[in-house]
Amino acid sequence: MNPVAKEFLRYFEATKSIDSDWADARFAVLDTEMTGLDPRVDRLVSVGAIACLGVELALDDVFEAYVRISHNTSAVHIHGITRELAEHEGSPEPVVLGRFLEYLRDGIIVGHHVSDDVSMLGLACQRCFGLQAIPNLVIDTMYLAIALEQSGLLQRASDDSEGDYSLDGLCRRFGLAPHDRHTATGDAFLTGQIFLKLLRRAKQGGWSKVGQLIHLPPPCES
Repeated sequence: MNPVAKEFLRYFEATKSIDSDWADARFAVLDTEMTGLDPRVDRLVSVGAIACLGVELALDDVFEAYVRISHNTSAVHIHGITRELAEHEGSPEPVVLGRFLEYLRDGIIVGHHVSDDVSMLGLACQRCFGLQAIPNLVIDTMYLAIALEQSGLLQRASDDSEGDYSLDGLCRRFGLAPHDRHTATGDAFLTGQIFLKLLRRAKQGGWSKVGQLIHLPPPCES
């Protein structure tokens, strides 16, 4: 087994389960920027994350890195990271991923529409280290917000009749300024602030277990 993968998997020998109290967990709120939206052919451009402990963001426990890329794509217009910038400030993909796994450890991954981020990270780790899957538990803030709303623990804004669960929509709902959007670190920090708001609603409703925060997207209609 690749030594990076072996060291990473050691953290899961005594990791917490979904029946653990989430107040004792370390959450890693993350976001990635990519060359495109297809994890099979596109590549990571940057990874940003901030840890959450209890109901506080740990501003001294953050991760930020650029990945060197071979060419520019149309996604540059969204995240602004050019090949030249990534070459100057970034590192090769295996180096960034190794550092990220060391940062992540067995933390619970949190993100908004996080399945794309996890898929991209998983395929990259498989490509670089032969890691078949990232075994961390995953929480999607969009589906957590929907679940809390359905349970009566979260209210919609009066002018949001249909329910806007996008990152910008939840920022508006909670009165958060969407600063530094479409950068991995900026979006991770915004998602972290939203996650804290959702955790406080969950706590008020007596949701104390990690498993109560994990909600899967509805199955695709055939």
